[in-house]
Amino acid sequence: MTWTPPASWRPLTSGTGQSNAGVWLTPDQWVVKRLAPGVEDRRHHAYWRRQPLLAESDLVAATPGLRSPACHKVEWDDEGATIWTAHVRPDDPTSAPDPLALAAALGRFARAHVAEPSWGARDVLRDRLTTVTGRGGWSALSDAELPSDLRHAVQELWVRRDAALAELDALPRVPTHGDAHPGNLLGRDGDDVIAVDWEQFGLGPTGFDLGYLLLAVDVPFDDLLAAFAPDNPHAVRRGAVLAAAYTAASRAAWSLTQSDPGDHLDRLIRLGDLVAEACPADRGRTVR
Repeated sequence: MTWTPPASWRPLTSGTGQSNAGVWLTPDQWVVKRLAPGVEDRRHHAYWRRQPLLAESDLVAATPGLRSPACHKVEWDDEGATIWTAHVRPDDPTSAPDPLALAAALGRFARAHVAEPSWGARDVLRDRLTTVTGRGGWSALSDAELPSDLRHAVQELWVRRDAALAELDALPRVPTHGDAHPGNLLGRDGDDVIAVDWEQFGLGPTGFDLGYLLLAVDVPFDDLLAAFAPDNPHAVRRGAVLAAAYTAASRAAWSLTQSDPGDHLDRLIRLGDLVAEACPADRGRTVR
């Protein structure tokens, strides 16, 4: 029998995961997320079983800084999996969350002790760049109107991507949400954040989550860094710079192939100093 949601369930804004088959709110206020079979590589960032396995494990149900919603149950069947969790809502839907508070919460989560599961994501940026390479790399940026120094920095980043990935491999590995933008950092429990969409969870290079957050907020990088890592910012900074620079360039290149490119190219241009800092030849430059 084909899995079908009851008519009484209200569709919610669904996530963008490759295996996401829909999200609903039940009349008794449970959020139900349906996952369809997809990538079977347990370390790949899009491994389709990761979210239900994480929900069953309670691995991040009580971690400091960042935690998952309370899980009611997980149901498996021949067509996929269904996760039932508590409904997570912003404390104040009329105002945007404080980016510095989000950075601080992500930093506390990164300093938590979490045992690495065999199904945790390990190489999110490497996986994503492999996909980008298969789609022609950043060639769409060749004809884009970019400042000359940014164009040079982007070209250097692409040529040296293997060296950048090796740098990330050498950084300390810490608990990482993997898609840490405000839309996924919804709920609050005191100073801690209740996050959704844990598809890319794993132990990743320190600073990775901060780099993703940086791309989604308009707050100076140094302020976010100070909130995330008040005591030991150096490795965190490098991880965040690399994650943000490569992700920003990849998003901008992808956007130029779409009918509605959005603001990804403008954001890449605004992050020009950060992209320059990411280049090994320009390690002396820092973003303020």
